[in-house]
Amino acid sequence: MDSASLKTVNPMSRPRIEKVVVNCSVGEGGARLERAQKILESLVGQKPAVRKAKKTVKGFGIHRGEPIALMVTLRKGKALDFLLRALKAVNNTLKYSSFDENGNVSFGIREHLDIPGTKYVPELGMIGMDVIVHITKPGYRVRLRRRRASKIGRSQRVTREEAIEYLREIASVNVVGGPS
Repeated sequence: MDSASLKTVNPMSRPRIEKVVVNCSVGEGGARLERAQKILESLVGQKPAVRKAKKTVKGFGIHRGEPIALMVTLRKGKALDFLLRALKAVNNTLKYSSFDENGNVSFGIREHLDIPGTKYVPELGMIGMDVIVHITKPGYRVRLRRRRASKIGRSQRVTREEAIEYLREIASVNVVGGPS
């Protein structure tokens, strides 16, 4: 689908970005987690939520209930702005295997300094992060809502190919690899 044909398509069948989730796993609490929290907050403009370990893993020195990661969910304008900056950090290139069959995509950023417009602060250091993009069509909420949840039709679900085409359109994303 090109941009001219998208204007003539039913508006309920156009994909859109539902949310962008940024996950930063530090692996330990304390000062390192607080530094990562400051970096993530400056990148996204929102306070991240602290995530705790679900299990004890003696090999990694992680104990159950210990804060080890940060997560922030972005929606609407903030989500699109951050996504465009994050895609520039990976040169607008994603692997085909990064897309799942439901049209969601996830990719990693090795260092937050790869994101355009960020400056290195020696006191804070560097962090890596995972970016997860959830792409839906209008009406998908019917399946998830609490009151009168209902099934949605197959045409209302986003496929892998629709998600790839949508990201190509809004961000000029290049997808490498492909179905074998």
